[in-house]
Amino acid sequence: MKKAQLFALAAASAITLAGVSCSDGSNSTKASDYDKEIESLLSQMTLDEKIGQLNQRTGVGLTDEMTGAIRAGSVGSLLNEVDPETVNALQREAVENSRLGIPLIFSRDVVHGFKTIYPIPLGQAATWNPALVEEGARVAADEASSVGIRWTFSPMLDVARDSRWGRIAEGFGEDPYLTSVLGEAMIRGYQTDDLSRPNTMAACAKHFAAYGFSENGKDYNSVWMPESRLRDVVLPPFKKAAESGAATFMCSFNEINDVPTNASSYLLRDILRDEWGWNGMMVSDWGSIMQMVPQGHCTDLRHAAAVASKAGVDMDMESYAYIQHLKDLVEKGEVSEKTIDGLVRNVLRLKYRLGLFDNPYVDLDSARRFYTEANLDGARRAAEESAVLLTNNGILPLKENVRRIAVTGPLMDAKHDQNGTWCFDMEKEHTVTALEALTEMYGKDRIIAAPGLTYSRSTDAAGIRRAAAEAAKADVILFFAGEEAVLSGEAHCRADISLPGAQTEMLRALKATGKPVVTVIMAGRALTIPEESKLSDAVLYVFHPGTMGGPAIANLLSGKVNPSGRLPLTMPRMTGQLPLYYAHNNTGRPASGIVLIDSLELEADQTSTGCTSFYLDAGDGPLFPFGHGLSYTTFKYGPVELSATEIAPDGSITASCEITNTGEREGSEVAQLYVRDLVGSMVRPVRELKAFEKITLAPGESRKVSFTLDGADLAYTNAENKKITEPGEFRLWISPDSQAGEAVSFTVK
Repeated sequence: MKKAQLFALAAASAITLAGVSCSDGSNSTKASDYDKEIESLLSQMTLDEKIGQLNQRTGVGLTDEMTGAIRAGSVGSLLNEVDPETVNALQREAVENSRLGIPLIFSRDVVHGFKTIYPIPLGQAATWNPALVEEGARVAADEASSVGIRWTFSPMLDVARDSRWGRIAEGFGEDPYLTSVLGEAMIRGYQTDDLSRPNTMAACAKHFAAYGFSENGKDYNSVWMPESRLRDVVLPPFKKAAESGAATFMCSFNEINDVPTNASSYLLRDILRDEWGWNGMMVSDWGSIMQMVPQGHCTDLRHAAAVASKAGVDMDMESYAYIQHLKDLVEKGEVSEKTIDGLVRNVLRLKYRLGLFDNPYVDLDSARRFYTEANLDGARRAAEESAVLLTNNGILPLKENVRRIAVTGPLMDAKHDQNGTWCFDMEKEHTVTALEALTEMYGKDRIIAAPGLTYSRSTDAAGIRRAAAEAAKADVILFFAGEEAVLSGEAHCRADISLPGAQTEMLRALKATGKPVVTVIMAGRALTIPEESKLSDAVLYVFHPGTMGGPAIANLLSGKVNPSGRLPLTMPRMTGQLPLYYAHNNTGRPASGIVLIDSLELEADQTSTGCTSFYLDAGDGPLFPFGHGLSYTTFKYGPVELSATEIAPDGSITASCEITNTGEREGSEVAQLYVRDLVGSMVRPVRELKAFEKITLAPGESRKVSFTLDGADLAYTNAENKKITEPGEFRLWISPDSQAGEAVSFTVK
């Protein structure tokens, strides 16, 4: 079947439901209406052509080998081709020169921007602003699709509670509800309500599942997890993604309870497809089918191909297991051709949803839509809202009478590192750094630039001495610390998450000048900064803020913008506290009467510490709690009012609270609703986030926030793996973070 025949089929389908919009973001024609076209096409395919659709390769340009493979129908998708002319040339081989004319899908890791880089996803989570997250994904999709990229491997929906794990940078933090809301927003931004539009990208919900719980915070590691935690913590963001029409999912590298996810038909078929009704396409992670051999689950690549295909992995990314072994497995009766047909249907459905049968080529007249004024403005606003003011003794915002400002530290002018992990297409010459923005804002004559350390891991004592001497001439010191981009992301885990290199020593030297010090940290994770917080007059945490991080930071420090970011994770005091998260169980002996190690008397009695749950050297609790963030104004929470004190398991309750801006400037506050089920057949966490709202108030303004909870919002998975809402007493808070607020009570009868 050539291009004209194939397009005729697609056109007939399009005419049938022209103009119909799908709320799932899949395509303007409903997925079920592709079935006839898919079956017609499938019936004409050879086994080799079917297997070819399941094969994803990395692009190598217009080589004879690649174009020959495409003409033969042995490639379904290509990774990492970003030149639109090359994309069109390769697509032409598929559409016009292959036997059936099936288009390719071009894909790329576009995680937090293509050319215009937004804050890393963990930073976007700190905005607690779904609209900004959606906007950032829309910008990324528009820029990337302009060169032919129609499929991204994002969002990462792994709930992650261990900042040693490098990939925590790629997700939305430790909470399943916050991750669900922001993941849905990102999917909507990539796909819109019509995935067939040429400026959209198919989203990919990854990594399915439990990758964020890898042992020791070490990448590719094992996960051991009870079903109840899987259901209540890990899977909710993925379920929301499936409900939101995420076009694709990706398997994770890890095994869960000794079964690799690429082999788990329970996850990939029973839960995702049968239970949730999802009909998108499942792709392996890079080489993850092959990795079932060293994992010890498969004897060789042939065995891995059989296992993954039966489990429901539709497309093989860079293992070459399917293309090398599926034909032989089918011919010898070890894998059914019906199994292969099912996988191929999912691949073809995605291509129909993307509109590739109708419009396979990049419009070169509108290609390379990068760095528009609107895109840069959005990146700046996202960076501003992602910044979390952790501490402030009044030094911020900088006073107008500050004459000279010292700008120091390894991240003050780091065009590359400011953008963070997973920025394959970032062009650092477009990045505006803090030094550049502050110099423009205050004038060159008022800025003393003295990096001291030229990169985050440096231990250059001479550089520290020079910087401290220069900084002593200023009225205030701005110390830009943190991590280089390469210190977080995939395969970049750290056993010690303190500031690397000699940065803490540099901060001590700057503090010794007697001048006030503001520390600005750019990082891909939560770092342990207890000493640094005490040494600093203010700490502004911006994660890695992207292209427009510099102007955003300048606006925040100067007071032009009021900080509104809130932590999407818990910040530990010490690495040894990890994993650390707010939604922990209470234990039978919660911490009380804490006695720290230096307070112990010699030969103290074994029970002298009171025998409760804490560390001798770290006490109990975090350095900063989940949800924490300060502002240049203050907010007062009134008492929480409930619509009822008793509800049925299938009923609902509304909680309201009046919030007042008691300061002298406009500011934004994130009101967070938490609940606790006091007694359950399965022990419940001390708090769980159930809703939030970000509001902006003028000085003196008050506003009532209201949240309605259904009985289903209070449900959890019991020992029989059933979702239930149990009768009993509940506590409820509306508060500015996960530790604050006064609780009110209600009962489920």
